[in-house]
Amino acid sequence: MPPKRLTSAGSSAGSKGKDKSHPDDIFPMVLTSATQELFGCLADEDVTAESPYKLLKKDDIIQDIKTRAAVSDFSPVKQFVLDYPEDEMLLVFDRDFTYDQSFYLVLTPEAKDRILSPPGPETPEVFEKEVSKTPEPKQWIPLGSEQEIDKESIKETRKKLWYKFSRVRRKFGVPVCFSDRNTADAKDGYLACASYQDSRFSIKQMQRDCGMQAVPRLQSSSAQTQWKIQRNSFTQYVPRELSDEEKENILQSESLKNFCSSVTPRVMQALQQEEIMNVFSDDYKALGTVADDGDWSEKVSEGLMLYQAFTDQNYTKDKKISSINWHPTIYGVVAVALTEKKEERVNKSTFAVRSSLILFYSFSSPSNPQLLLECPDDIFAFEFCPSDPNIIVGGCINGQVVLWDISAHVTRLQGTQPSGKKVSVNTDTFDLDENKENETPVVRYCAVSAIESSHKAPITDVQWLPPTFEVTRSGLPVENKYKISVQVITCSPDCTLMFWDVRAQKLSSQSASDRKQNVDQKMHLTAYSVPDTFKHLERTWKPLFRVSLPKIDTAGEYAPLKFSLEHYTCNSNNTAADSNENTDSSEVIPAYSQLRVPSAKTLTTLEDVNTKLYIGTEDGEIVYTDWKLGKDDFGRLHSAKPLHCFSIHHWLVNTVQRSPFFRDIILTTGGWNFAIWKEGVMDGPIILSPSSEQVCTAGCWSPSRPAVFFIGKEDGSIEVWNLLEKTSEPTHISAHHVANVKVTCIKPWIASSKQHFLAVADDLGMVRVLEIPKALYVPSKSESLSVRKYFELEEHRLKDFLRREEQWATQKREAEELKKTMEPDKPAKSVEDIKELNMKEYSDHLTLEESILKSIGLRPATADT
Repeated sequence: MPPKRLTSAGSSAGSKGKDKSHPDDIFPMVLTSATQELFGCLADEDVTAESPYKLLKKDDIIQDIKTRAAVSDFSPVKQFVLDYPEDEMLLVFDRDFTYDQSFYLVLTPEAKDRILSPPGPETPEVFEKEVSKTPEPKQWIPLGSEQEIDKESIKETRKKLWYKFSRVRRKFGVPVCFSDRNTADAKDGYLACASYQDSRFSIKQMQRDCGMQAVPRLQSSSAQTQWKIQRNSFTQYVPRELSDEEKENILQSESLKNFCSSVTPRVMQALQQEEIMNVFSDDYKALGTVADDGDWSEKVSEGLMLYQAFTDQNYTKDKKISSINWHPTIYGVVAVALTEKKEERVNKSTFAVRSSLILFYSFSSPSNPQLLLECPDDIFAFEFCPSDPNIIVGGCINGQVVLWDISAHVTRLQGTQPSGKKVSVNTDTFDLDENKENETPVVRYCAVSAIESSHKAPITDVQWLPPTFEVTRSGLPVENKYKISVQVITCSPDCTLMFWDVRAQKLSSQSASDRKQNVDQKMHLTAYSVPDTFKHLERTWKPLFRVSLPKIDTAGEYAPLKFSLEHYTCNSNNTAADSNENTDSSEVIPAYSQLRVPSAKTLTTLEDVNTKLYIGTEDGEIVYTDWKLGKDDFGRLHSAKPLHCFSIHHWLVNTVQRSPFFRDIILTTGGWNFAIWKEGVMDGPIILSPSSEQVCTAGCWSPSRPAVFFIGKEDGSIEVWNLLEKTSEPTHISAHHVANVKVTCIKPWIASSKQHFLAVADDLGMVRVLEIPKALYVPSKSESLSVRKYFELEEHRLKDFLRREEQWATQKREAEELKKTMEPDKPAKSVEDIKELNMKEYSDHLTLEESILKSIGLRPATADT
């Protein structure tokens, strides 16, 4: 039975002089603007006349009553809130002032269900007399169609064949002997019996029933020139030969005799060498001693092999994979972010709400996802924290930054906890039963940035700053006290880069016992619990500072899509000193919830950190800029203009990645080509691929070979490039996709020293894990040195080409100026003089043409008149 209504409700309702009664299970109330903003129920913004309902957490209301006491707008209903049996209470926005106030609070669960799910219209009862009887079938009247059915039906036209099988009598009752078989002999644990053609007999097909469809004949033709005007033409196939006299004159000419005399000795020497040995044979291949250690001269005899495929139509239907990452520490676990396609997003109904998820697949159970991360919106990019793999950061399509903590589900990903059946994620009917251990866990995000302080466009790339340093509010790199990654960089086409700090601004006054209790509670989180790791950032998280990208020569700003910064590594001396100083303090490093932002005055500035980064834009440009902020004449912080900008790709840049072996080498892909850059060379890319027929959609370096990298294409193929073997074309092209589906992202992973994988995601939501052969992941002895020398040669070639181009331009300009100074001023010619000069040049041209045709015998000589 619901508790009795407070007497103050009536007085509150009648405070305005009106006398409108209301049900006992609701309480009209007035909410101030501060309370509305605190609980996210701003009138005509968060709640409207069309959507007047807002679910408030019971704990939040109690906390507000405790914090603000009598000032709280919920103090009159304190007893109702404490006696409410469920975790969420319904607040209704009363725009028409039905009960004299702008809001009213529902006090019972029955009233909440009645308001949210009003009863439908009653179905009228049906009497037995009104039930319609099933009509009886009418008699079949044949009209000739049965003849076609009989004609198409199959009838036996010959006698059946009889076969007799017999067995030797001595084999009757013989016991069957079974033996063990190695499951590694066949994939998936079974042996296939492939069909083969028996040579003893053959069956000749006499008749086949097949359907035919008339299609127009296609004919393709090509020409070297454009056919603008259609003209009649003909072709003469009879050859024009020289006369006998002309042939005799040519054979007796001295020029032909001299040519044959000079060429004959060289031809005879070449024929003699060819008889002795084959000069065109490959001596290295003939030796048969190709190195087994993965020498770069060895041809790739084996390509990428399909190892595993992941997909789930419950979650990937009508979606594509926007980002993919391997788990840093757990074997065989790959996480993918799903986003809706553009056409699906446009055609989607306004009432159809689909959950946004990040799926975790595992080799141990490939049939269904092992973990689901709930997202406030579709995720375009996410990354695991390098200091703690259980912390994940992601960028949403609405511009918000999200944080997750999966510490409570590590055992499930490791395979120590049994996985069960799938669970359908629906935000409307979210089941909060925490006893369902067999269902796929759904992890809710710990914190999300404030929408007003976030990006104004989708976040297309997100990266953690390395744990070796952090930055201040002006972008100045300083030492990282705890050696933990605590800052994140995001970029978006809204022309900004943002730096975020995951630590609290002030240290929370929490006792040691409370911290221990939170840690114990964190280890016993259920499938639908939200850890409080980043509770201090929820809905209040703002960027540390912003970096804009103004254009160099014109007005406007660049729209970044991808970026890459150099990962700073401390010097050996500094590292040793820091390790000695922090040996004792490393054991008491607090969790992320206990970290706070230190004062910049107490931290040491790092002068050797490279604060410059490469950025790829949506217009195909590669921008080189500095993230440090400068000050203007008034002391205000502002972003400096980029140092350089190159238009190379002519379309969206989808990859900007540094080489894992060389910190100053960057790979970029976009449009129909890829490029390799060297930091410090500001004249352009040192390597630029030729334009291909298919768009380059993804790219990545090999984690084990400095000369190898992979390029994903729009037709679903993967190109393998080896710079020490071929530089003009890929070494190998692997196409494992059944349909021509675009590759959206690729990610390599080193499982062990003898097992390397490449995860490939496509536009249909499928993940294919390809196994990299040994020839592509085992480097040669001096491969790193050879690649470094190759990059240096390409750098010298680029500088030499630019120097020669500048010299040519200078020489051409000087020649034109000299020609102008040497030529005297000529009087202007009249129209008649110009016409006479043109006619003379034309007559000279006809005379020259006539003489050439006569000399080669294409026109007979005419008698002199």
